[in-house]
Amino acid sequence: MLADMPTLLSLPTRAGVGLKPQHYAEALEIVSASIHPCGHVPAWFEVHPQNYFGAGGPPHRWLGAFAERAPLSFHSVGLSLGSVDGVNLHELEQLAALCERYAPAMVSDHLSWSGSASNRYPDLLPVPYTQEALDHFAAQVARVQDRLGRTILIENPSRYLAFAGDEMFEAQFLHALCARTGCGLLLDINNIAVSAGNLGLDAAAMLDAIDPALVGEVHLAGHACEDHAHGRMLIDDHGSPVSAETWRLFEHFAQAAGPRPVLIEWDTDVPDFDVLLGEAARAEAIITASAARQERSHALA
Repeated sequence: MLADMPTLLSLPTRAGVGLKPQHYAEALEIVSASIHPCGHVPAWFEVHPQNYFGAGGPPHRWLGAFAERAPLSFHSVGLSLGSVDGVNLHELEQLAALCERYAPAMVSDHLSWSGSASNRYPDLLPVPYTQEALDHFAAQVARVQDRLGRTILIENPSRYLAFAGDEMFEAQFLHALCARTGCGLLLDINNIAVSAGNLGLDAAAMLDAIDPALVGEVHLAGHACEDHAHGRMLIDDHGSPVSAETWRLFEHFAQAAGPRPVLIEWDTDVPDFDVLLGEAARAEAIITASAARQERSHALA
């Protein structure tokens, strides 16, 4: 079945932004006109599908209008793939119905769990990097892909502590997951920076360990810093501009990987739409430069 599923790079290899209700009118006007005074028009939009699980109303009228004008990416936050009881089947059915309704260019979720038999948590909690966890997670990804009839992307997590019983590195776990299921990776470079900072790891080495061929989408976001007696903690809050380190890491990745669809992710303390467009324009410039380098390399080969 996987051979018949859509390919991973079905989003434009350009910069998109997360779509927020406070930006609906302005964003729709810009994308409809295909022009903006600042020079950047988002090439695609990403939404959390859980915000559109209702049957109708204004959210669907807006989303339908955007779906007619630009590719959509559904970035799920509720499947809870790592839960002991497996994927949340109610969420999966709602997601499947939404995919049938809007035919998004991409669907993704997280390497995490957020629920148990009797509780649901408003967090994306990490899974241990063990063979047992890999077997379980791969089975749940396969279940989702079979139901949706398409491959999905799985996002690398932001981590604050490491499990004492980890049996493999993060990149090994992710690569094995892709090999087992045919899924791809949503590479969140901010999460690399956050995890490396909190766990005392080398962010560039973590990034270099990821196979670019598996990456179907890239996320860029900001994070908060908290100073404690034991040291600094980085919090993945998506509430500020992309950090200087994350921009450096993204440029490093783009030089090696070439163009990829890139999202500016900003979910808390959401700014004016022009601020998001400015961040997207910077990402677009890096994408364009990486494409030019790739063309020069091919010409010299």
